[in-house]
Amino acid sequence: MDVASLSPRKRLLFDISFIGMLVGLPGLTWYFAISFVHYDAALVWPGAAFWSHVEPPSAASIGFYLLWIGFQALLAVLLPGRAVEGSPLPDGRRLDYKLNGLLALGLTVAAAVAAVGAGMVSAGTLYDEFGALVTTTNLVVMLGCVALLFVARGQANEQERRLNLLEGYTVGACRNPRIGGFDLKFFCESRPSMILWVLVDLSLAAKQFELHGSVSNAMLLVCFFQILYVADYFYFEDAILTTWDIKHENFGFMLAWGCMVWIPFAYSLQPLYLVAHPEPLPWWGATGVFLLNAVGFYIFRSSNLQKHRFSSDPMEPIWGEKPDFIQTERGSLLLTSGWWGIARHSNYLGDWLMGLAWSFNCGFGRLLPYFYPIYFAVLLIHREWRDSKHCAAKYGRDWDRYTKKVRWRIIPGIY
Repeated sequence: MDVASLSPRKRLLFDISFIGMLVGLPGLTWYFAISFVHYDAALVWPGAAFWSHVEPPSAASIGFYLLWIGFQALLAVLLPGRAVEGSPLPDGRRLDYKLNGLLALGLTVAAAVAAVGAGMVSAGTLYDEFGALVTTTNLVVMLGCVALLFVARGQANEQERRLNLLEGYTVGACRNPRIGGFDLKFFCESRPSMILWVLVDLSLAAKQFELHGSVSNAMLLVCFFQILYVADYFYFEDAILTTWDIKHENFGFMLAWGCMVWIPFAYSLQPLYLVAHPEPLPWWGATGVFLLNAVGFYIFRSSNLQKHRFSSDPMEPIWGEKPDFIQTERGSLLLTSGWWGIARHSNYLGDWLMGLAWSFNCGFGRLLPYFYPIYFAVLLIHREWRDSKHCAAKYGRDWDRYTKKVRWRIIPGIY
């Protein structure tokens, strides 16, 4: 987000919106935690009685989360991993990264299982501390982004130094803040966020077993889907380096909060709902949900692999044929084969179908368990619009040629 280049009036509007986000986003996570834990996921007007359920940070939640970040940082630094270069930066540099996320995920889950088995902690602890953890993570990220601001200001380029303190804090004072060779954005986007999501899911399943004596097929399915999603994310960890966030966004509160708070505590709403709803899905319902997730996963993974492999070798066949593409004046290639010839972002469709399958496990008694696919649809449409605007400015007439050839944006025949 190039805030520094906006007119003074637009910058003022953005600054006002940033203040709203700094207040509203933490409030939204508190709303979900309270609604799901205390009101059975009902849409409740948040009056004074509602907000009285906001839990303060506990000693356990503070200790756990600080140790959690430190533990994940140690794993990222100490575990062996494949060294790769990121995408070229505007100044031509390519940053070095070490990829060991899948190993970190496996060791973290093994350590959690060992701690539970040794009686050091209850398997349902993350459910018991859910509200306190939401408060703790919000406060840690807010305070941590103050330190991040000063680290990033010292690494900012000339244009980024034009951001005021509020803008630098919210959108990020530079694109790739690092401490030595430790990339803060790459780390925060995945390790303390995605892996914590897995542990929260496992704790919620354990809590359902503790309360009801069994784990429902709906809980098993949603946990399997989400853990598979995270494992796949780390298996193809090098693909993270080509995402919009890593390549184009500065790192500040918006990205840090979105990863470290939003992912583990908003993406786990379906299993959180199922803790108090152990009713099993009928066999046909479970089968349908499984198939829907499988279709979404196939579209998501295969389309992303097509693009990733094409960027490495433009001559590698796609669906058994030589790929078609548009050669741009800039020298770049725009893929028009496979999924990328059907729609400009078929991967978004697959991603959304998976989210819908997660929510179907919760039945149809409440609306809030469907927040994720509703929110995600808006997010993906906005992301596609933003990406299209960026590409139109970057490729000019070549982008016009591309959009005429690949007409549909996300859903063939609809959008």
